[in-house]
Amino acid sequence: MHKEVVLTPEGQARLEEELHHLETVRRREVGERIKEAKEFGDISENSEYDDAKNEQAWVESRIAEVNQILSHATIIESPAKSDRVSLGSKVELEDAETGEVHLYQIVGSAEADPARDRISNESPVGQAIMGAKKGESVKVSTPSGRVLEYTVKKISR
Repeated sequence: MHKEVVLTPEGQARLEEELHHLETVRRREVGERIKEAKEFGDISENSEYDDAKNEQAWVESRIAEVNQILSHATIIESPAKSDRVSLGSKVELEDAETGEVHLYQIVGSAEADPARDRISNESPVGQAIMGAKKGESVKVSTPSGRVLEYTVKKISR
């Protein structure tokens, strides 16, 4: 049984692009590195060969992982106009303590990227705001035990 994977159309496109790059470019590059390293002679003490083989293992494992994600993914289209936070929503949250406003897009865990303000619906903040309405306050329990409070300022698609 596989865990359900939820992707936005943009996330699906990014993964398909990554897969294409890994299969067509990176595989060839790593193959060339292995071939060159073999030409250095004895591969038992050849660090270039070992590095290239390790990279090959990583590339092949990432190809398998991306294929697995794509084969089990449910693609979420932009949600219909809704007054509640759902997958795909862009949400402005105001921190009750500091007054700072943060803009996040709620995505599935496979495409979460907090550095790009894309948070998973499974993250503490994502879980807390799912289903919330504009103007509603939510409390978020962090792994460290702190409780943060946010107000949903805006929901867009």
